[in-house]
Amino acid sequence: MQIGALGDIHGAFDTVQEIMARHDEVPLWLQVGDVASNDGEYFTPARPLYWIKGNNEDFDVIADALEGRSPSPTLHYLRNGGPHVVGPWRVAALGGTFAPSWYHTSAAALPPSRGRRVAGTSVKLGKSRDDKRRHFVRDEVVTCKGLSQIDVFLTHEAPRPFHPAGRRIDAGKTVINEVLASMRPRLHLFGHHHEFTDSVRQGVRSVGLDVVTKSYLLIDVASFKCERLDT
Repeated sequence: MQIGALGDIHGAFDTVQEIMARHDEVPLWLQVGDVASNDGEYFTPARPLYWIKGNNEDFDVIADALEGRSPSPTLHYLRNGGPHVVGPWRVAALGGTFAPSWYHTSAAALPPSRGRRVAGTSVKLGKSRDDKRRHFVRDEVVTCKGLSQIDVFLTHEAPRPFHPAGRRIDAGKTVINEVLASMRPRLHLFGHHHEFTDSVRQGVRSVGLDVVTKSYLLIDVASFKCERLDT
């Protein structure tokens, strides 16, 4: 049996439905954040989709999902931490982005956006990029470090070193490497940068996923062999 893995979606819902229809034998899919469209809309995938938060989401929708009110019956939100049982796997999550100025805040204390005015209209709370709920915090990292026997670790951020598009500046985050060293999952998947990479970090295979309009993965549940397919 294989399980699918998708990178950032950013509202490309028709593409996801086409991928799932192409692989009707795949019972469920993992996803590394940034599901919402630019308007903050979500969708009902044809197959169960287990997702973590990115940095471009409607964080009011995520707050509802944390209370058991999912935006759709086939969208299953994975809160930061774990372990989460996803099919035959134990999965851990660290969704969102790293911000040093908010890192030592509790997750519950991260403030939502107050909204802003654009072209004379009010943007709904939670849709502004200034919403601090888009970040992960230290307490969540500590929880992840304490987890063991994890099959797949999902993050939105990349580990270090990571130079998207060959840029000189390292966009990876040290805390991701620290979790990998402590947790030792069998596989790490991340997104955010819309670029496919396949490397080893802290002895763990770490795969960066393309945006879904470019490619996706099928993963064998027993061997963890990854097959990259063009969309």
